[in-house]
Amino acid sequence: MGKRVVILASGAGSNAGNIIRHFRNVDGAEVVAICSNKETAGVLKIAEEEEVESFVFSKSDLEDSDVVDQFLAEKNPDLIVLAGFLLKFPERLINVYPNKIINLHPALLPKFGGKGMYGINVHRAVVEAKEKETGITIHYVNENYDEGAIIAQFSSAVLEGDTAENVQDKIKLLEQSYFPKTVEKVIFK
Repeated sequence: MGKRVVILASGAGSNAGNIIRHFRNVDGAEVVAICSNKETAGVLKIAEEEEVESFVFSKSDLEDSDVVDQFLAEKNPDLIVLAGFLLKFPERLINVYPNKIINLHPALLPKFGGKGMYGINVHRAVVEAKEKETGITIHYVNENYDEGAIIAQFSSAVLEGDTAENVQDKIKLLEQSYFPKTVEKVIFK
């Protein structure tokens, strides 16, 4: 039995799909489930297309019940990957899976992290602050938004005249290139 990865995502799922496809070519590890807190999330279609089990839960399921806990216990993940997952991960689950939960953040932490800093919001803040560089941070999840130990960072220049949308495109390229490889390094560490 190889290493088991569970991905949690709230949106379109481009990173989740990329990770699933990456692990199809990696011996000894596989994505065993995709979980989402949104019934209409595009990531669920990707799970179906890629023939990966999916699981949908509500915010209250995550925060106030053991529905998600039970699902994760059944899947017995070696690594939980938050890939565009927009809810705060509960401390009780962080305690069950210490150093087994990682997150992708679309900026160079500690800058531009915290509650509400996701997606285009981050890129707007980067452009408005006239930053010369941005990037992605892959980090362990702890009880505070975007404050866990940093695993890896990859950067890209922010050029004069770049819009939040230009920056978002640059970040997506970094995510596609580096996120799956970093997940692989972490799981085999």
